[in-house]
Amino acid sequence: MTQRLHLVFGGELISTEGTTFKDPDNIHIVGMFPNYATAYTAWKAEAQRTVDEAQTRYFIAHIHRLRDEAQPASATEELGA
Repeated sequence: MTQRLHLVFGGELISTEGTTFKDPDNIHIVGMFPNYATAYTAWKAEAQRTVDEAQTRYFIAHIHRLRDEAQPASATEELGA
């Protein structure tokens, strides 16, 4: 069985126009998750928690793609559809 690890992280950005963190030393690492569905749930909780902070963004990094970049996967595939 293929393991598809996902990292959820975020923090305050320099600008809402980009993805550069204002203070990379204070990036909030939410956690590592074994599949996209649980990573998405964690991402959504953090995004909703910080909804009033306009420059704060959270991201899902597909760690499994770093291990095998030749194997792209869609969000639908991640959910097992």
